[in-house]
Amino acid sequence: MTLAVEAAASKRTGLRLRVSVIALSCAVWYLVYRSLQPAADWFTYELLGLSRTSHLGSSVAFFAFDAPKVMMLLVLIVFGVGIVNTFFTPERTRRILAGKRESIGNVLAAHLGIVTPFCSCSAVPLFLGFVQAGVPLGVTLSFLIAAPMINEVALVLLFGMFGWKVAAFYVGTGLFIAITAGWIIGRLKLERFVESWVYDVEAAGSGLESGELTWHDRLDAGQRAVSEVVGRVWPFILAGIAVGAGIHGYVPEGLMASFMGKGAWWSVPAAVVLGVPMYSNAAGIVPVVHALLEKGAALGTALAFMMAVIGLSLPESIILRRVLKIQLILVFLGVVAFGIVLVGYLFNIIF
Repeated sequence: MTLAVEAAASKRTGLRLRVSVIALSCAVWYLVYRSLQPAADWFTYELLGLSRTSHLGSSVAFFAFDAPKVMMLLVLIVFGVGIVNTFFTPERTRRILAGKRESIGNVLAAHLGIVTPFCSCSAVPLFLGFVQAGVPLGVTLSFLIAAPMINEVALVLLFGMFGWKVAAFYVGTGLFIAITAGWIIGRLKLERFVESWVYDVEAAGSGLESGELTWHDRLDAGQRAVSEVVGRVWPFILAGIAVGAGIHGYVPEGLMASFMGKGAWWSVPAAVVLGVPMYSNAAGIVPVVHALLEKGAALGTALAFMMAVIGLSLPESIILRRVLKIQLILVFLGVVAFGIVLVGYLFNIIF
């Protein structure tokens, strides 16, 4: 008994120490974050001696400020999301969605897509598990739309580059697309276009349930998320910011406005059509969108392009072809694309 009490006390002490270290790290993070702009200006114009009016100087200053800012935001948010994810194992997510009325299920599925760590590579196993758990087709597709489109990387980059209003509006419209598209597809009763073998596959079990995890486990999960997510996306982030920096410094003012401005009514559907076959993620595309906006592109048009790239990626469609027939994939792409076009026009009207 004494050994058990001592072990419990030791764990509590260790947890308090870890929380104290995290709190101190957050304080240091805040001080460094506040210093990024003057540090970027000093590096560009004092240390490198570049002119403030030159194309190169403008590009370097853009990169020197945005790269560390985005990486710092990403580390902070991914750590928190990694902890949240421990409460949503695939099995728990299936249980939450199974047995719900379809309209309620669409809403729950879209919201769960925000906080669950599943990407396009998880599409097939998740689809199989949801079907076996009795989750309706439309509800499953609401989840599969929201999960890649409204993820922590997209939110971090949108918040860091455009502010909380744009980030919040993006989340709201992304949820609207996921909920509405899933509901419409559910009403169409397209289950016959799911490959027949899907219904014969037994749902895979899960590992540890969230109730079995301690706070040490959850903090470890947050650290692993930082290592895995940041380690996976940092090249895309730097590449995207580098492209954005080039656009920021060298693309003439007004050029983008002529193609992606509010005056061109056809720009939103054209941006969606252009984005569908492209492959990128939020880390690579958001910095490019930021630079396009600075050169005169309309916000709705640019974000419609981003949504199409992230939410209607060609690789996800290819993966889903293993479980869905081509007719259902085309309906899925068409409904979501139509929703993105409407959202693009809405953004252009409001902002």
